[in-house]
Formats: sequence, C-alpha cells, structure tokens
Amino acid sequence: MSAAARNGTHKTPFLRTSNVLWDEIDLSSVDEMSIPEHELPAKLLRQGDLLVCEGGEIGRAAIWNGEVESISFQNHLHRLRPIVPDVEPRFYVFFLQCAFTQLGIFEGAGNKTTIPNLSRSRLAGLDVPQPPLGEQQAISAALSQARDAIRTQGQSVVVARDLKRAAMQSLFTRGLRGEAQKETEIGPVPESWEIERVGDLFHITQGLSLKGNLATEGHGTPFLRTSNVYWGRTELDSISRMHLSDSPMPEKVLIEDDLLVCEGGEIGRAAVWGGEMDYCLFQNHLHCLRPIDASSTEPRYVMSWLEEGFKHRNVYEGAGNRTTIPNLSRSRLADLAVPCPAASEQREIVAILATIERKIDLNRRKSSVLEELFKVLLNELMTGEVRVGELNLESIEGVELES
Repeated sequence: MSAAARNGTHKTPFLRTSNVLWDEIDLSSVDEMSIPEHELPAKLLRQGDLLVCEGGEIGRAAIWNGEVESISFQNHLHRLRPIVPDVEPRFYVFFLQCAFTQLGIFEGAGNKTTIPNLSRSRLAGLDVPQPPLGEQQAISAALSQARDAIRTQGQSVVVARDLKRAAMQSLFTRGLRGEAQKETEIGPVPESWEIERVGDLFHITQGLSLKGNLATEGHGTPFLRTSNVYWGRTELDSISRMHLSDSPMPEKVLIEDDLLVCEGGEIGRAAVWGGEMDYCLFQNHLHCLRPIDASSTEPRYVMSWLEEGFKHRNVYEGAGNRTTIPNLSRSRLADLAVPCPAASEQREIVAILATIERKIDLNRRKSSVLEELFKVLLNELMTGEVRVGELNLESIEGVELES
C-alpha cells in the first residue's frame, strides 16, 4: 500500500488478512487502492479462490465466493488455485484449520522473524492429505453444514439482542401504563416516574483490595473481580481466590440480590449476584449496592437501567473520573440519576427483560455447544477417526438445550 496506491484514482477494493477469517470472508470493512491497469487482471480474485493468511494468524484460510464482482487482495494473503482436477479447495480450508488450531502439525511453519509469517515457499512445502475428490467433497459438505448451523444460531443471538435493546429503549422512555411523557435530565420518561439518585436508593460498599493476597487455584476464599461481571450476568468459570488474615466485615460478603457495578474497565457494567456460592467476596474495583428500602427498589430494574444508560444511550457519558484509566468513583456512582416507576412496574419491566434475556442465554449456550461439536467433528474427520458415512448430521441441526 504505497502513497500512490492510496491516493490514486480508479480504486479497486481489496482484501486484507483481517478480512479473512476461518472459513469466512468478513466484508464489513473493505479498503481500496489504485492498482495499475496492466497489473489488475493478475491481482483479481475469482469465485472459488482459496485465500491463506501469510501474517497475523498464519494459515487462516477461507474461500472467496464472489460476493463482489471486482476485488483484489493484499500482499499478506496467498491466493491458491488448483493445478490438478481432483482438488476441493474448501476441504483444504478445513484441513488447515484443524492442522493449525488443533493438531499442531504445522507448528514452526512460519518464518522465524519478529512477526511470524508464512512465506510462499513454506506454504508450498506443507504436506497435506489428498483423499479421493468425492470424499473431499463429502467432508467439506458435512463441515459446511455444521458451520451453517453455527452461523444461523449466531444470527439468532443477534436478533434476540436487538429485540432486548429495542424493548429497553421503549420500556425506559414509555413505561407500561401508556402515560404521557415528561422531559428530564436523562431524557423522556413517563409522567408519574421520579428521578432519584443511586445514593438515595442504595447503600454502596466497595470490596477488598488484593494487597498481594491472591491465592493459588483451589485455595483461599473466592472473590469476584470486574472481569467476572458482564452486562446482566456474572461468570464464575475463572473466579479468583484470596488469603484472608481476618474475617471481613459483613458488607464485604455478597448476599443474594446484591447489585454489583464496575468501577473500572467498562465502567458502569452491572450484574445482580444470584447467590451461586454460599460465601463470596468482591474486589475493591467493584461497588456493591444494597437497597435502602427493598420494598420500593428492585436491584434488577436498576441493573437494566444502568445497561441502558451506559451502554446504549450514553446518558452517563463523562461519569468516570478524569484519570489516565477512567473509573467510576463511589461519589460519582451515588450521584447518577435513575428513572424510578412504582415498585410494581419495576418488577413487571424486570420480568419482560428477563424473558428476553433467557432467550439470549439459550441461544448463546446453543452457539457454544455447536462450536464445540464443530471442533470435535473437524478433528475426527481430518484424522480419519470418523468417516463421513458414519455421521448423523441431524444431531447438529437439532441441538436442543433446556431453557
């Protein structure tokens, strides 16, 4: 990409390594350059070309399916076209994925430079299997079916998330009672809703500092970090543990329905503790909020509003302290405005959003199961442990999970 190519006329779109994913071409962001007319024909892609990354995640490969009529490719991509008739290029996409990401048989294939790269000569020298063309095609079709199921499920996750976002926008501006709206510092809300401050609704406590007390896995007392708190949920797969010399104060021990809000990282990210562990602490980069009046404040309602306010509507833009690393101090959190309907309407809003969230979670878990099934299938087919004729692909299409 020279200055002349960047600034020239009659530009041609081209693919970078960032556009080539495993068995997928991402066209969400495509660059352009001016390519001399006499060079262009030799540098264009045609449908069925196999693209392999020289740099980045070396060996990553996908097939160009002709989505754009005229498109080229950068010099960090290799374009492969069969020179013998009994080759199914997509079979080699899947083989390269298995070889590089699972089997490790091409470990060290990249040139030994500061930035590893897979040169043309090293790529050309890789030993690859060549089953009969019919078997290549059958394996490709089976793995393609699995990949299509993953993509379809991924689209379901996106649709469900879009539904939740639209529902949140409507619920927090119009409510459920068909009321007239009023304008407030955080935007339009139903006429009967009050604007309250977080500090007037909750007791706010920050957690414990590690101070070098991090324990090895399996030892010590579990505690949550900001990395365990996602929007609307906590993830405990990688929970940390710490040594304690003294018993912590009661407010430092989580109880069910505590609202956790991140001070750092993605500030404002919030989740409600569901009581998954009998005894769990939390770090000092998390705020723990407990209602002053539990009969009038529903923590899950406020959790959802914080997601709307921080993530979607940016009504709290600039709420973090102005430091090198933005953080949401206790005083700034306490001063945040919250739109508050009656407790009964808060609970109804929570129930609606929880129904959508269960759908999102089900789709997310199903996507995860399909990804794992694909990895197993890829490994078994590429090592010959299972032959295509032995597969029951209906099991992939029909993955079901309990809600």
